[in-house]
Amino acid sequence: MMEKENAAQQPKQKVQKKTDPKKEKSEGLEKELSALKEALEKEKEQVAKEKDDYLRLMAEFETFRRRSAEDRLNLVNTAATDTIKGLLPVLDDCEHALKMLEDSTDEAAKEGTLLIYSKLMAYLKTKGLEMIPAKGETFDTDVHEAVAQMPAPEAEKGKVFEVVQAGYKLGGKVIRYAKVVVGI
Repeated sequence: MMEKENAAQQPKQKVQKKTDPKKEKSEGLEKELSALKEALEKEKEQVAKEKDDYLRLMAEFETFRRRSAEDRLNLVNTAATDTIKGLLPVLDDCEHALKMLEDSTDEAAKEGTLLIYSKLMAYLKTKGLEMIPAKGETFDTDVHEAVAQMPAPEAEKGKVFEVVQAGYKLGGKVIRYAKVVVGI
């Protein structure tokens, strides 16, 4: 009887369900595999985002590098243009001096002025300066500036009759328009 009382006093032990250890292990592995797949997908998304950010940054850097190079080149060209524009009046003065010396008998003055003009013009040509053709050409508002009009024969109408001031291009861009008289 004592055993019955002891058995009654002891809490009832839970009845364990019999489970298959292989099934438990398989379920655990499936949960772990599912969690790993989910983590892998998150990592793939993160890598794709990082790659996209990297490509955008590289494209932005390439654009910055190209623009910086263009800006430097434009700065150099602008400085060269300003310098050459400053020398154009000297070139004009040499041309005027040569015209004035045409009637002179001083050969040394003619020769010296021509030498200075030739050297200056040769140097400026190496820097990309070119004279705009004008006299006898058809008037072109892209390169010529009409300062006067003169009556001209029918064949000379619309053509440059006389050049008042030579025009120049630097690197294909007009830096000074040719001031001309146009036949009408």
